[in-house]
Amino acid sequence: MSTQNERPILEVDGFRKTYGDKVAVRDLSLAVEPGDIYGFVGHNGAGKTTLIRAIVGAQPFDGGTIRVCGVDVAADPVAAKRRLAYVPDNPDVYEFMTGVQYLAYMGDVFGVPAEVRARRAAELAERLEIAGDLGEPVSSYSHGMRQKLVIIGALVHDPRLLVLDEPFVGLDPVASHEVRAMLRELTERGGAVFFSSHVLEVVERLCDKVAVIRSGELLRAGTVDEVRGDETLESVFLELVEEGEVR
Repeated sequence: MSTQNERPILEVDGFRKTYGDKVAVRDLSLAVEPGDIYGFVGHNGAGKTTLIRAIVGAQPFDGGTIRVCGVDVAADPVAAKRRLAYVPDNPDVYEFMTGVQYLAYMGDVFGVPAEVRARRAAELAERLEIAGDLGEPVSSYSHGMRQKLVIIGALVHDPRLLVLDEPFVGLDPVASHEVRAMLRELTERGGAVFFSSHVLEVVERLCDKVAVIRSGELLRAGTVDEVRGDETLESVFLELVEEGEVR
């Protein structure tokens, strides 16, 4: 859970993004505290990926501010990116590389000493059961193996903020369990996790806090217990999306 007297790891204030005349996300604000695993849920096209891509510096936005560990993403994108890691829903990896080469590349990008990244990568690869495949070219990897590799690459520099878009797609149950443990360990070290998922049962079990977005508007945000009340998160989500309730 959050640490008192420490500023949020992720602050989104009045975020707005348009595509031509279409407003994709309007005036969205939320905060992710140290120790949080924060779920971000909504239907397809609700604006989840739009916000996530803006947080990680992959696209510009039209209004509001986003700060990662106090660093303004728009004003100093390189400094903000040093503090976070991103796992997209489609694990695109350079196919000409081997797994080892990809992880070395990720370590170099974030300035992780060779011996440190090798130790971290080896430990994480063992836990996700792909240590024996790291010498093979990525082009030979299945979707699930690529997902595991990208997750390992994201954790090599021990980010303060881990941002994930549908992180469990393609993972087998054992790997999903291990990744959930890794996320919790990161938050126990004072980091935070922000992820979107369509699998509401996973969000309900794993997350401390959750935000529900509909057609670019934040409907409700808070702890999982606050948002769901006496119902399941799925039933609350369906009610909010159908009724368009404003928080």
